[in-house]
Amino acid sequence: MDINIVKAAEVLQSATYAIALTGAGISTESGIPDFRSKGGLWEKYDPSEYATIQAFTSDPEKVWRMLFDMSDITHNARPNPGHEALAELERVGVLKHIITQNIDNLHQEAGSRNVIEYHGNASRLECLNCGAKYPRKQFAAAIIGERVVPRCTKCGSILKPSVIFFGEMIPQEALFRSQEAAHQADAVLVVGTSAVVYPAAGIPLIAKQHNAVIIEFNTENTGLTEYATDIFILGMAGTTLPELVEQMRIP
Repeated sequence: MDINIVKAAEVLQSATYAIALTGAGISTESGIPDFRSKGGLWEKYDPSEYATIQAFTSDPEKVWRMLFDMSDITHNARPNPGHEALAELERVGVLKHIITQNIDNLHQEAGSRNVIEYHGNASRLECLNCGAKYPRKQFAAAIIGERVVPRCTKCGSILKPSVIFFGEMIPQEALFRSQEAAHQADAVLVVGTSAVVYPAAGIPLIAKQHNAVIIEFNTENTGLTEYATDIFILGMAGTTLPELVEQMRIP
């Protein structure tokens, strides 16, 4: 057993308010590549052309060409042992919140309930014209099989995934809840993110200022590792997080 996993388990066993901040790295083992990585979505589609709110409002059918490819990547994804380990830590009361930058809904599918979504959730669709909201599965056959642009059943407008496009603001509720959690935290698990893009990057720093222990799970050192991390655990989250749960001897 990695000595750092042992140290992390000891911290969590004495913590009263642990939270987690997750990024794309926790979902790569579920088959969802980081959009920014080699071969990722942004290599095929220029985000300034396809992933801004201005692009969607001016030509939603064009943007849906990119969204169809995103759906092909994500629709078969299932939670991996890393997601399940975090859900288990929440189940037993160790983990109070998961703050995620991911839009894949895998934390919820794994059983996590207290999930703060920074960038929205692709499992929902919304109408920018009349405000109607729909579960994505209602249109799944059209989106995945036929590649038909989904339209609002109330007003006929083209629907948008309930995710934050470039140019949109992070939801105020997510900002407020995450900062409130960071102020209370005495331990933060940073999983699969370099934590350098704000405002999410500010979460571990706020917690650190209030004497929280920062425990980082990543496959390589990040900027956070150098200036904020107290315990660094190297490896895939689908392996290291279950090892942490095992070390804590949760019944």
